[in-house]
Order: sequence, then structure tokens, then C-alpha cells
Amino acid sequence: MTREPRRTIAQHADDALALVRPTPTAPVPLDAAVGSVLAADVVSTLDAPPFDASAMDGYAVRSADVAGATTASPVVLRVVGDVAAGDPGGAGPGPGEAVRIMTGAPVPAGADVVVPVERTSTGRFAPGATGGAPTTVAIHDASRRHVRPCGEDVRRGDVVVAAGVVLTARHVSVAAAAGHATVTVHRAPRVAVLSTGSELVAAGTAPGPGRIPDSNSVLLAASARAAGADVVRRGGVGDAAGALVAALDGVLAAFDGAAPDLLVSTGGVSAGAFDVVREVLDGASRAGTPWESAVTDARLVAVGMQPGKPQGLARWRGVPWLALPGNPVSAFVSFELFVRPVLDRLRGVPEPRRALVGRVAGEGWPSPAGREQLVLVRHTAPDGTEVVPAGRAREPRPGETPTHGSGSHRVSALAHADAVAVVPADVTAVEPGDAVRVLLLD
Repeated sequence: MTREPRRTIAQHADDALALVRPTPTAPVPLDAAVGSVLAADVVSTLDAPPFDASAMDGYAVRSADVAGATTASPVVLRVVGDVAAGDPGGAGPGPGEAVRIMTGAPVPAGADVVVPVERTSTGRFAPGATGGAPTTVAIHDASRRHVRPCGEDVRRGDVVVAAGVVLTARHVSVAAAAGHATVTVHRAPRVAVLSTGSELVAAGTAPGPGRIPDSNSVLLAASARAAGADVVRRGGVGDAAGALVAALDGVLAAFDGAAPDLLVSTGGVSAGAFDVVREVLDGASRAGTPWESAVTDARLVAVGMQPGKPQGLARWRGVPWLALPGNPVSAFVSFELFVRPVLDRLRGVPEPRRALVGRVAGEGWPSPAGREQLVLVRHTAPDGTEVVPAGRAREPRPGETPTHGSGSHRVSALAHADAVAVVPADVTAVEPGDAVRVLLLD
């Protein structure tokens, strides 16, 4: 295992992205495709509209017959037929004739204008059968064509949805209109999430002395699912190398025998005597450990960030492994900066990095020299331009010493934050009114 000099956030993100490639692709039904990343362009097999179509309910006529028609001087035509949406078209009007036509119906041969029913003597069509309808119609205004030409919107062979987009309901609707029942997408990443720490108990369990609820595995598993992954969660792995090795091997078979695409663990990467992830990664470089051959490409890294400095990268039996620190805010910001981009690459997103946007600090706060600071913030201004720290320590009780609310252990800040401010390493204090860059949270 290598211990590398301090890495920047950008360098460590690059190292994490280098571990993975996009997942395999397969055609899926449109109903199941929303949220997936399109792997191949959707090319229209049809013209849209596929024929000259009526844009209005009205009468299909020949423009030569109705030129100059006005309310004061209408043109009277003989009604010779009907065309409804879904009809093949049928015979068109001859000179001095009109055909009743409904919105979306094919314009019959010979007609080149549709006159809205409101601009005729009919006024409106009665619902139901057309029997007994007037046999003549007076045209009051034929100044517009109201015809949607064949291929006006899309031509056969046009790319209507480009590869690389995250599919929405709008995209699959366009694919259906272009003649497709399936689209080719990247398979959802399979992600195994583990939390380490002998102090952890399952969520909802009374902790007991010295114990705390396992919130980190819940956080990371939910975040990965929201990012489009299929997730298996294994929480509360004890601080013993054998327990972690067994848990890692156990999740390899958790996806119906298919290997996961990514392992994500939290905790155990710092310098403590019982940091079990560090122990297992260290064991990859020591001959004789039972898991010596299971770990490859192991690296423990000090990233120039606060919180979240200790990070780990490896492969466990060939599966990429991102090892995150265990403090809740550290785990969260590490997911946003490193795990989410990796998931996006697995999903086939062309540019997996997320952009930072500019905001203004509504309050000031200190920042450590030499490390990029990551602060959970929330927007306050109505126009969305101002942010303040989301984590505030509660008011001290009598006799307590006031504490700052931005610590990496403060879970409560997660409930209020809608962005993460990224403060450069050479800034030691953010003042009110300073420009700050933030990563927006979903």
C-alpha cells in the first residue's frame, strides 16, 4: 500500500474516477428508462408529423376557392366529406368543395388550407356523428393555412435525443414519438455500502453505553440510490480486520451473484489504534496476512480538505473501493466530492464532475490555513444569491462553554443545508459579503 503526499480535492477526485468505467449497456423499455443515462443516440424512424396534418378543427379547402373570403363577403362551399384523426385521408375536395376535418387528421389530397370552424358559418361542431350536418359552409376567413407539413418538426434520421443525457419523462416521450419502444442505456451501478465501528448499532436500536446509531451507512446508501445506483447496505461492521474482510466478501455476492461495481466504506481510515480499514489496507503490503492477495492498488491519502482529510482508495478482489472517513459531515462531503462523480461515470454521464456556482456569504466564518474548507450552508436571500452556515450549535445551557457549529460530527447541519461552500486553501476567514463558490445539493 502506498502513502502518498497530500493530495488536493481535484487530484483525489481524478484518482477516484480513474478506478471505474461506465457500466455495460442494454436496451430497456421506455417505461423503465427514466433516470438512466442514454448510451446511444435516439434516431427518429419517422417524420413528425408523418403526414400533412390539420392544426385545427375546421374545413379542408383549396386556397384558390377561398382567396379573399371575409365575414362581409364569405365564400360558400359544398361539404363533401369528413376526415377524423386516425383516418387514412380519403378523397379531397374538388373545386367549390370542402371537407370537414379534425385536429391531427391528415389533410386530404387537393386541399392546402384548413379553415378553423370558428371562422365559418358553422361556428362549432356538435359532438357525435356527422349525419345531418350542414351540406354547405360559408368561409369567413382563410388568411392562414393551419396545416402542419410532413416532417415540419422532425425528419426521419434526425437525432432527437443525444447520448449522455439523464433520461426524463420528456425524453422518453420524444423517443416514443420517434418510433421507439426501447432505448439503450447504461445499467444502474451496483454499489455496496459498509460502515465500520464497534460503537455502531442499527438505526432505531437503543444505543446503550458508549454506542451510537449507525447513521452513516443510511446516509451513503440513500445518497447512492438517489444518484441512480442499486445499493446493498451492510452497517455496523466491528473494528476487527477479520470482521471487515468477511463483510467485504459477503457483499461481493449480495447482488444475486453479480459483483458490485463499487464498494464504499465509512470510518476506520484515520490514525487510531482501531482504524480497521487502515489495518486491512496496510495488510495488502504485508506478506502473510489472510487477505494479502485480495487488496490491490491500495492507497491511504491525506487530502487537503477540512473536514474529510483521511481518505482511502483500493480494489477488493478487483472491485473499486472508496474508503471515506467516519464523521458524518466528513462522510457526506466526501460522497458529494468523490463518490457521486464516480457513480456518474459508472452511469455513463460524459462529464461526471459537478460545477461550482457563485454566491455571497451572508455571514462570516473562520477557515483553516492550507486546506480547502467545506462548509454546509443554506440559502437565505429571496433571490438565491446569499448563503450562511447551516450548522449552528444549540444555545449553551447555564454553565456550558459556547461551541462553534461547523464541526464534522454535527449531524444536525445536514438537515438544513442546501449547498456546500468550498473555501480555497489560502483563505483564513470568510467575511460577510465575500464571494464564495458552492456545490448545490439535490
